[in-house]
Amino acid sequence: MDKDLLSLTHTGDEYDKYLNAVVPPIFLNSLHVFEKFEDYCNVDVFEEDNYIYGRSSNPTVHILERKIAELEHGSRAVAFASGMAAATAAIMTTCKIKSHIICMRDVYQPVKRFIHGVCIPKFDMSVTYIWGNDLEEIEQAINPNTSLIILESPATFVFRVIDLKQVADLAKKHGIKTYIDNTCLTPLFQKPLDLGIDIVMHTMSKYIGGHSDIIGGVLVSKDEDLMRKIMSEMREWFGGVLGPMEAWLAIRGIRTLNARLQQHQTIAMDIADFLEKSPKVNKVNYTGLASHPQADIIKKQQKGHTSLMSLELDTTPDKAVEFINNLHLFGKGCSWGGFESLVLCPLYKASEEELDFLKSSRGLIRLYCGLEGSENLIEDLERALKML
Repeated sequence: MDKDLLSLTHTGDEYDKYLNAVVPPIFLNSLHVFEKFEDYCNVDVFEEDNYIYGRSSNPTVHILERKIAELEHGSRAVAFASGMAAATAAIMTTCKIKSHIICMRDVYQPVKRFIHGVCIPKFDMSVTYIWGNDLEEIEQAINPNTSLIILESPATFVFRVIDLKQVADLAKKHGIKTYIDNTCLTPLFQKPLDLGIDIVMHTMSKYIGGHSDIIGGVLVSKDEDLMRKIMSEMREWFGGVLGPMEAWLAIRGIRTLNARLQQHQTIAMDIADFLEKSPKVNKVNYTGLASHPQADIIKKQQKGHTSLMSLELDTTPDKAVEFINNLHLFGKGCSWGGFESLVLCPLYKASEEELDFLKSSRGLIRLYCGLEGSENLIEDLERALKML
């Protein structure tokens, strides 16, 4: 039995509770009322079907949280108004004044900006950046006050993959929490909690939503006490709760997640294979290719592949920009995860210092393969390559 598919399609679908509706309703109310004041006083919002106020919890949001918690094998999921609201809540829950953070160099850029713009100047925290592939490098970075290790796998830009179980085991030995952004692979293609990671985050504007029409984030953990703290303190006090309409759209999107991911993966494999064979392409960074430097780890901990990749052309950064401008089916946009293909030169305006920090190229191109079909996208790429 494929329990993931049942979680995607039917978790939370309690027909008798909602007049036998096949799709659960959107609870757009801001509060819930009670017959007696004593009933109001005794509500425990951590328990099933207990609601008081929309900033604490909402029935529609809770259905989505149940689905994601079940998919990730967590005890509880907590949904937020954005991926950054979720990411920052995880950092602020696990860290305190003077905490030390270990962070991969190529994690999502705004997370690093939050560390340098808020954590360091306002809370006297410190950070050590790592590549993540060398366990000795990580161990040497650990300090007595290290509170959190921030990970991505596959990571931004060159889709670096790290051995999550090894890092999780090392962190547990030192009493350090681990956090990963699992947006790229979703719970269907990778389950970090089962590998020992403490907190998983998803940006729901990507594959979970799937239609480029919502902003949202979610945290999941096997640690029930930690999740209760995140729910009752970080989300409720800071107010970054996901709205019921966005939750309903995410529930709609998650029902087709498996079908979309399989198609995205098929198209991306075709595109990556085509690009790797092109004489005008120096390198393709994609986890589905046998040439990926961490192919052995990928085989061990991933069940599938994203439709994101990056490439470097045998040309200048300005010509790389010219190349992406000559693409017709790839929109020039910063997000991904929807039906539409996208392309960017994400480091084109980066400083030399940042490029050196990431050991990456100004002309690096990031491709997101949507659902326009392999033949159409390859034809578009081939025409743009010929124009170089």
